[in-house]
Amino acid sequence: MQAVEFVEGSPNSRVLLICDHAANTVPPELGSLGMPSEAFERHIAYDIGAAAATRLMAQALNAPAILSRFSRLLIDPNRGADDPTLVMRISDGALIPTNAYIDAAEIERRRHLYWQPYRTAIADKLAQMMQHCPAPVVISVHSMTHILKGVERPWQFSILWDKDPRLAQPLLENLRAQRLCIGDNQPYDGALKGDTLYDHATRQGLAHVLIEFRQDLVGDVEGVEEWTATLLDALTPVLQNPDLYTAKFYGSRADETR
Repeated sequence: MQAVEFVEGSPNSRVLLICDHAANTVPPELGSLGMPSEAFERHIAYDIGAAAATRLMAQALNAPAILSRFSRLLIDPNRGADDPTLVMRISDGALIPTNAYIDAAEIERRRHLYWQPYRTAIADKLAQMMQHCPAPVVISVHSMTHILKGVERPWQFSILWDKDPRLAQPLLENLRAQRLCIGDNQPYDGALKGDTLYDHATRQGLAHVLIEFRQDLVGDVEGVEEWTATLLDALTPVLQNPDLYTAKFYGSRADETR
């Protein structure tokens, strides 16, 4: 099973799209991880609608994209290599039987076969892009369940970021101008040490943002198309700022003592 999906963009593109939780696939030798098939249609297995939205954005922006091809239940590509939640044993109340007693050797095998190739693909693509652009922008596309532990989430989009405001702040302003309910580092904080953006954008000073679509809005083709278009209306003008691609911004709240 291949770990990474590549979407080609312009050779001179200054924007890289990534989708950490694009797929709900598990390699055949691990079966269903002991879970019922319906579990793989839930948010615990992948980010519903995120892959389709990423591909549409890549097409609209003529930008390359890198997407995972394995379920987050196998191993989570958006977690640091030593994060205790790298391989989840319980997710939103659901026990993952095959993961429940996983040992260090099996975690390392999955990390080598799936987590590392995804992370390496991002690093290699950014290195290639930097030959044409000093500081390419990185946009991470996710989706969030509209109800978690009985609590409804009102935001149509959530914008997650760390300390670099260059992309996040104007995007927030443009989305709010459309009279949308937008989460600013809600329901999660964008400062997460070891996550994909931290390793590949924050530490390199690249402008970046993580965008969460609300899953009940992008559960079908029509919803993906409508809400991706809404996002692009707000995002495209921001990406026209040439300063995003020439300067670097260093600093992370994830590195600060709290």
